[in-house]
Amino acid sequence: KINELKLIFDSKSINESFSRMAVSAFASQLDMTVEELGDIKTVVSEAVTNCIVHAYRDTIGKIYITCTVFEEGVVRISVRDKGCGIDDIKKAREPLYTSLGGERSGLGFSVMESFSDNLRVRSKPGVGTTVTIEKKLKGKNQ
Repeated sequence: KINELKLIFDSKSINESFSRMAVSAFASQLDMTVEELGDIKTVVSEAVTNCIVHAYRDTIGKIYITCTVFEEGVVRISVRDKGCGIDDIKKAREPLYTSLGGERSGLGFSVMESFSDNLRVRSKPGVGTTVTIEKKLKGKNQ
């Protein structure tokens, strides 16, 4: 690995844009394209929003992000919470499924998957969820 960033912040919606910008600024040391940078911003935004809206629902908890950049042009982003967890990961990853209904689109995992090269979701009800995204950059120097 070349470098690693760790962030811990409250699950407040105001912190979603901060986390997106912090991770993308850190990952940009790999000299990626504007499109790749946008992909990273999108997956971080979706993962953090899931923590805020689903994991902690009506409370405030901590969100933990680790972003690691590797020499071969790979960025690995892990977004973890200690919230309610996901009962059925397979069902949660289905497009349009949402546990909350209302205005939620149920596309969070689908969006993350489409903007990354590898998406892993680990969760335990009552313990929390970790979403790990890997992106292989094609960028200018890779």
